[in-house]
Amino acid sequence: MTSPDQKAINDAAAILRDGRLVAFPTETVYGLGADATNADAVLAIYETKGRPRFNPLIVHCTDQSMAERFAVFSPLARRLADAFWPGPLSIVLPLRPGHGLADVATAGLDTVAIRVPDHPVALALLRAADRPLAAPSANPSGKLSPTTAEQVRKGFGGRVPVLDGGPCTRGVESTIIAVDGDRLVQLRSGALALGEVEAAMGQEVARAAEGAAISAPGMLLSHYAPSARMRLDTAPEPGEAFLGFGAAPDFAGTMRNLSETGDLHEAARNLFSMLHELDATGATTIAVAPIPETGLGEAINDRLRRAAAPRD
Repeated sequence: MTSPDQKAINDAAAILRDGRLVAFPTETVYGLGADATNADAVLAIYETKGRPRFNPLIVHCTDQSMAERFAVFSPLARRLADAFWPGPLSIVLPLRPGHGLADVATAGLDTVAIRVPDHPVALALLRAADRPLAAPSANPSGKLSPTTAEQVRKGFGGRVPVLDGGPCTRGVESTIIAVDGDRLVQLRSGALALGEVEAAMGQEVARAAEGAAISAPGMLLSHYAPSARMRLDTAPEPGEAFLGFGAAPDFAGTMRNLSETGDLHEAARNLFSMLHELDATGATTIAVAPIPETGLGEAINDRLRRAAAPRD
């Protein structure tokens, strides 16, 4: 897959400036983008995804200079951005007075989750559009996040134009960290492991309390769900599909292995694609092998628990 040419990027940017939606690749997952300053455009994200209005969106920027137009950066926040932007980290910060973002993009909160993606197509699109893009994952709300353009097309039935930048390299959403005075609080685990943040910043990162108010994307209990029921930390039973990790059991049914060598980076990259593949088989239940909670395993297990949570 070759990257889209500048004409395709310019055409997509024109669609965004016109208040319509475009799906585009990032290093984490494909995003469903809209002009974050246009309330009607942002509302179209919620309507297209079927997303609850109280679930805020991440605002994507070209660089930290653009981000500072919308959020107030403390010295600690600047150090965090310097260490990990561009990259799979979203930082929750106070909104700057007169920021100009649509209220619906932040779900009416006085903070915004903001990031600079590490993907050439995403950055080219942001530069061409010349505005911040609100962009949750490009999938119907609560369903599996897409890591290929084809998964986006299938999820929305071809109703949303897609810039195809090939498969995403990270495969799970960004880590979300709030800067609270001199404290760092992880609101969502993701493609950037907590240990990397703590090592770079020289301080402990707290975790948001269970049941905390929704202040960032990905905090809903039931989320990232396939159609099939899921059973976690278990061996497969006859008739089930199986998502393995490491040494695979002797199993005659439909199976995918996140990483035969037990590599958590490979597992994160494969997670959503393999769940898409198993779900497409029509299996009613997907059994999932145990995944270590270390490093990126925290983010993988978070997605799996939310996918397996009871649904309304």
